[in-house]
Amino acid sequence: MHLGQLYDFSSGLSKPRSAFGSGYSFLTFKDVFYNIFVPSELGDLVNSTEHERDVCSIKRGDVFLTRTSETMHELGMSCVALQDVDAATFNGFTKRLRPKAGVEIAPEYAGYFFRSDWFRRQITAMASLSTRASLNNEMLGRLQMILPDEIDQRAIGRVLKCLDDKIELNQRMNETLESMARAIFKSWFVDFDPVRAKLRGEQPAGLAPEIAALFPDALVETELGETPEGWKVIGLNETATFLNGLALQKYPPENGDSLPVIKIAQLRKGSTEGADRASAEINEAYVVEDGDVLFSWSGSLECVLWTGGRGALNQHLFKVTSGDYPKWFYHLWIHHHLPSFRRIAAGKATTMGHIQRHHLAEAKVGVPPSTILVHADQVLGPMMDALVSRALESRMLTILRDTLLPKLISGELRVADAERMVGGSI
Repeated sequence: MHLGQLYDFSSGLSKPRSAFGSGYSFLTFKDVFYNIFVPSELGDLVNSTEHERDVCSIKRGDVFLTRTSETMHELGMSCVALQDVDAATFNGFTKRLRPKAGVEIAPEYAGYFFRSDWFRRQITAMASLSTRASLNNEMLGRLQMILPDEIDQRAIGRVLKCLDDKIELNQRMNETLESMARAIFKSWFVDFDPVRAKLRGEQPAGLAPEIAALFPDALVETELGETPEGWKVIGLNETATFLNGLALQKYPPENGDSLPVIKIAQLRKGSTEGADRASAEINEAYVVEDGDVLFSWSGSLECVLWTGGRGALNQHLFKVTSGDYPKWFYHLWIHHHLPSFRRIAAGKATTMGHIQRHHLAEAKVGVPPSTILVHADQVLGPMMDALVSRALESRMLTILRDTLLPKLISGELRVADAERMVGGSI
């Protein structure tokens, strides 16, 4: 059926910049672009009137589409409300599609349908790119929707959302685990809390007596500042090998085996989707695998545990590999120094700020005796492994979701079969 038969279309709220920052909840362009479903909490606020909140309200079942963009990629991206959002309004660069009276469309199904390749191809075919990609009401009305019966809609939405819920849970668990790892690292290796506790004549919190005994009870002045007695101070560059990537030529896939090129953009989104390709015939040292530590030395300066799949290392990235120290040690030390590296990069008189290798040498690191390092590895090593493992599971679930979506919408796959597949994957 055509969308014009199913939905009423409304434009969002357009206000001057001064109206934002306080007031009532506001659904932004980015909220719509990055979320299949309207977030349970909206982080932006706008000073809106009662009339504006009535006209531009957000109700369960509403579909929001980005209506204008500089690029086709950002046009017609969707976000569906699973519940009413009290007193909220939505962005003027989006369109609201509200089901007509008497039309029953399961919001969970709508969320996945409007993100499907089937619908995205319609957007691509229809939109005008003469000056700026855009969608108007007449164009929206001519777009089509595959609409199974309501029972199947709910079942399809339930199956796919089950996968998304597991992906979201994994993400929350990883965020918590990463915060814990950074807190432990900071306490032991940056703030030296166990040493300072012993200096006060106290038992270090959370440490068994035999582990606390490994830490000294004195601090000495070093080039790192106050450092535990008996610890070494070295440059960050000595903790691992920082391998700079290659200036890779674009490689047409039809020419043979190729690898996605992992650049800063891929680092930010954790995926090689849409990446340039390079010949697979490159030195193995420059091939990135899941679990590698990647550090962009220019641009935004990010450091990640890569889980986006096999690829080729771009020239603006370091692949950081183990030397004498565990992965967590240099990974977390890089994170500790990122604020100062970003300040250095921001001060560069170039379009894309960067750091140089001497900055790695100048960034100092405290290295404890091997007895402490071994114990810390028993705590922090499994945390790093769990972060990678859970992220890889989420990638697998995402692939499964994206594989099931078109098959369920088209009816090629029965819902009962998909439910069995999902049940065996989570």
